[in-house]
Amino acid sequence: MMRPYEQRFPWNLDWNLLRTFMVVVEQRGISRAADFLGLKQPTISSALKRLEETTGHQLIIRKPNEFKVTRAGQRLYTECSSIFGAVSQLPSLLDEGGSEMRGHITIVTTSHVISEHFDEVLYRFSEAHPKVSFSLTVAESEEVVSRITQNRASLGLCLLHKIPSGLKATVLCREIFGLFCGPRHRLFDRDSIALSDLEGEPSVSFQTETESGALEPVTLLRLRAKMATNWRGMTSNLLELRRMVMTNIGIGALPLHVVKQDVSAALLRQLPPYDDLPMIDIYLVNNPRRKLSEAEAAFLEAMFTMIREVDIQQRTYV
Repeated sequence: MMRPYEQRFPWNLDWNLLRTFMVVVEQRGISRAADFLGLKQPTISSALKRLEETTGHQLIIRKPNEFKVTRAGQRLYTECSSIFGAVSQLPSLLDEGGSEMRGHITIVTTSHVISEHFDEVLYRFSEAHPKVSFSLTVAESEEVVSRITQNRASLGLCLLHKIPSGLKATVLCREIFGLFCGPRHRLFDRDSIALSDLEGEPSVSFQTETESGALEPVTLLRLRAKMATNWRGMTSNLLELRRMVMTNIGIGALPLHVVKQDVSAALLRQLPPYDDLPMIDIYLVNNPRRKLSEAEAAFLEAMFTMIREVDIQQRTYV
């Protein structure tokens, strides 16, 4: 049986090449990766060539106007992401052992999650542990799941159509969605609006609002109102969807509690129907296989304690 130091590959590999390769894949190109890393394109191309020579596999197909990651490249990227996630935890793990809890908690979240219960846990934890730092990154729900799967974040907040294999997903809160128009829309100043008034109206939507997706109930709400089936605008960001509604690109479905102040300020108006509105779950997602730092473990436990103690009805926002 070969001893670890007798296996040539890990000893011959320049580990910096893995980081460069990971960035090339995520930036979808060598020139973008060069800009991201502050390097020149020939340097990135040379690093990629060296990695392919070391692994003995073509990792990326590079042709004019074409960028494609090979099957071997996809497998290596998954492993690189896992390695990156493990290495990123080292500072927090090394910080442990002092009289005060230290470490860093990385949270990746879908756009504009507003949860008073999550905020309260953040507040209490940061007050109790002032040496712990936080980073919050906004990404699409699919990217949130990807980063948690790749062990690149402590936890995530996102929409889910189904629970991803290997991950733990717990309902953080529920949002109730309604249809809204902006001040420039013909219905905004009407004394009364009937559901039939929405028939054929153009709409704007989230990218996740596709058939059988996490926001499928919102799609059914549009069908109930007999609105135009083709979307006039689309975004993954709640604030940009709000902008498209306000500028009358189309009617949009938004969480009631998120836009409550906009309604009070006459920037948005809720449209029918007003009953049997769709409820969408926001999930707390974490990776059970992640080696948690003391700070990460304590924060997750604080989150799970809150979820156990606060009934879901109280975590349903209207």
